[in-house]
Amino acid sequence: MQERKALLILHGKQALNTEVRAAVQARRKEGWQLDVRVTWEAGDAQRMVREALQAGYPTLVAGGGDGTLRDVAEAMAHAKTNASLVLLPLGTANDFAHAAGVPLAPMAALALLDEPAQPIDLGEVDGQVFLNMATGGFGSSVTANTSEELKRVLGGAAYLLTGLSRFAEVESSFGRFSGPDFQWEGEFIALGIGNGRQAGGGHVLCPQARVNDGLLDVCIVPAAADVVGTLGTLLSGGINGLQSVALSARLAWLEVDAPQGLDLNLDGEPMGSRQLRFVALPAALRVHLPAGSPLLQA
Repeated sequence: MQERKALLILHGKQALNTEVRAAVQARRKEGWQLDVRVTWEAGDAQRMVREALQAGYPTLVAGGGDGTLRDVAEAMAHAKTNASLVLLPLGTANDFAHAAGVPLAPMAALALLDEPAQPIDLGEVDGQVFLNMATGGFGSSVTANTSEELKRVLGGAAYLLTGLSRFAEVESSFGRFSGPDFQWEGEFIALGIGNGRQAGGGHVLCPQARVNDGLLDVCIVPAAADVVGTLGTLLSGGINGLQSVALSARLAWLEVDAPQGLDLNLDGEPMGSRQLRFVALPAALRVHLPAGSPLLQA
């Protein structure tokens, strides 16, 4: 029988969130020992994961945005633990949670403590682990340059507004891509390498992604003469727009050579490099997802 004991690692910005407090109290009344730790600065989430595992917590809860969820998932993956993870999405975009069908209401999200955990894949690039997606080119620029104030006022729509306002600044990048039975090189304006399906506040780049198939989904949007038109199609056309302008593949690994350098966004965390190797990490983490989650392969 599952031990009803868990530790919630909560992003510091959410410390006074009354919905979270009410949800925690409700779970405690239902017999859960649900302890809470609040992050203060960079590195806290990782340290709290290590301390929780040493203390024997069988389940951890990551409460925050996509970055917090990634930090906790990465620390658990590096620890090679059998402990399981519940996602409490409290960010602006909540891209992974949206795609996975994880409820955004704290009460409903914490109800997933009662769902059985199942193994899911993670992605890795040069030693850094990601839960959702790595984006490059225009998408990573938009994510990096969307202000906290705009996100606070507009929520996920802030990313779209920032993207529209930055069309004139769009520049293409050159890259060589290689993976199992996959080769492509050329100028591109956007790149998505997904364990999940969407990034940047709801832009679906990898519509067929599954988190338990042992593969990463790759989406490359080649540069065209009409860059603004291509991005307009991408942003406004949904999945149909994406398929009309993008290359896609599903791979166990992908190597990227970008001689001029490539800026990436890894679940909200910026990174840059000229040579990158992406790898799928099959069944790397046990996560409580809703029954029938769209990201699970039957």
